[in-house]
Amino acid sequence: MLLVWLLLAAPAKAAPLDYTRGILEQARTIVAGNQAHNEKLTALSVLFGKFLDTDAMGREALGQHWSSFSRAQQKEFLALFRELLERTYVQKLLLFENPDFLYAGGQLIRDGAVVDTKIVTPRDEFDFKYRLIPAGQNWVVTAIMVESVNLTANLGSQLNDLLGRMSADDLLTLMKRKYGNASGEA
Repeated sequence: MLLVWLLLAAPAKAAPLDYTRGILEQARTIVAGNQAHNEKLTALSVLFGKFLDTDAMGREALGQHWSSFSRAQQKEFLALFRELLERTYVQKLLLFENPDFLYAGGQLIRDGAVVDTKIVTPRDEFDFKYRLIPAGQNWVVTAIMVESVNLTANLGSQLNDLLGRMSADDLLTLMKRKYGNASGEA
């Protein structure tokens, strides 16, 4: 009886499509708002900080090189990768004129879900696919496909090329120069 009561009292997890829709509609509201550019960017960073598992994406992007980084380098890399992902994904939302989101559907898969969306502007339309995994009562994105290109795999390929020519410290120095000083907090 107690188990039934606990199950009924516990808040239900939103379906992956509904959860994604809620996040993206909040993003659309932020982008359309009257705040200054930097205030919008901060609000989007906070919103997507809860939605995107940038640590999982960073580890995946680093691939085989992850284990060759020291713990301190891993921590610094993840902070810099978060900044890189924000610049390549979150800030791009600010460039869209009056973005609207269409939701093509969601599908449960073995270890999570895939949600298909489109960003539609007066001039363009972009296909986005999100791979999500459960995280408590919510979902987090572990991969983003933009126009059939896996953003994490694309960044991973670039990182792999760089690490073929430079050390981990050199890569971190390059990322710091390009994306600013990360706090190192993952």
